[in-house]
Amino acid sequence: MSTHSHPLTANVPPSLIDCFGDLPDPRVERTKFHRLIDIVVIGFCATLAGGEGFNDMEEFGKSKESWFRTFLELPNGIPSHDTFNRVFQALAPKAFCDCFLRWTEGLRTAFSGEIVAIDGKALRRALNKGDELPVIVNAWATDNGIVLGQMKVFKKSNEITVIPELLRALNLDGCIVTIDAMGCQKEIAREIIDADADYVLALKGNQGLAHEEIKSYLDDTISRWRKCPTSTPGLDFYETEEKGHGRIETRRFWQSSDVDWFTDRNKWEKLQSFGAVESIRDIGGVVTTERRYYLLSLPRGVQTFAKASRQHWGVENKVHWILDVVFKEDQSRAREGHAAQNLATLRRLALNSLKKEKSKRSMRLKVKRAGWNDDYLLEVLGINPA
Repeated sequence: MSTHSHPLTANVPPSLIDCFGDLPDPRVERTKFHRLIDIVVIGFCATLAGGEGFNDMEEFGKSKESWFRTFLELPNGIPSHDTFNRVFQALAPKAFCDCFLRWTEGLRTAFSGEIVAIDGKALRRALNKGDELPVIVNAWATDNGIVLGQMKVFKKSNEITVIPELLRALNLDGCIVTIDAMGCQKEIAREIIDADADYVLALKGNQGLAHEEIKSYLDDTISRWRKCPTSTPGLDFYETEEKGHGRIETRRFWQSSDVDWFTDRNKWEKLQSFGAVESIRDIGGVVTTERRYYLLSLPRGVQTFAKASRQHWGVENKVHWILDVVFKEDQSRAREGHAAQNLATLRRLALNSLKKEKSKRSMRLKVKRAGWNDDYLLEVLGINPA
């Protein structure tokens, strides 16, 4: 059973200061010229308004110093860019992420069967010569539209080492967790079930014989279904079609509850069905077809499977694209100490804050407004000035 102690809530979320006020300070006493919470809040506000680094944090703080003094102490004024740099290099990423998790849980609303997509994103410029490429593994709650948590690894091939740790840090009760083929591992399936959640795991050649067996079984079953649907009573089917900009994409979903034949079925915790997704893309008359295969702990219910597999790939547009295009994550060169991971956390804090703000503005306009309008920025932060 899950041991998580923070239930999903629809209450008014705590403010940033409430959640980050007890963040452990990595500095020795004689160097604490500025309060840690002041540094974190100014850094976050600058990021929220489109700031891209430590110089931007200092400049943003100085341009709004009188406003910041309405709710921050600032005993020695606005920190310098060097101070922001040193502090975010030194902050323990786990402690910073724990505060992030606590604050995010306060934003979260309960949705039955919410899809939580686990996916990695490389920090392409946050490395020194000869270093391995750092990757941030995100957990994206699709119905809430927020990043629930993140962890850093080096190289995408190492994602499987941190996914269990990330899963244990989250409240996943009643959710459906989706992971691409890299995370299709028996241990990860067990962690998801232990968290009182279900899984939809993409299956590729990294599972060797299991992939070939399930692919062969589903291909044969789908072939028989096409000839005579009544000959495959354990198979469900669903189809969607999207058109736009000279592109037609048809997706066909099949889900089979016939798993008893699978030799390894008992090695995959609570395995209940197999799935296949066939994507047919027609772009200017050029047609391509791709079929993917899945392991599911879900019983038959092909529209639920379709929703889970489709929403997983939405993380590219709804998280990765915004982080790169709006918050310029792919251009960030912060790399010393823990700076890259901590700034990645700030950007996800900003993304969550703006996602939960209910206006119909685009993300780009929300970022602009946060920089221009102090009342709007306070609304997004959930901070009440003294």
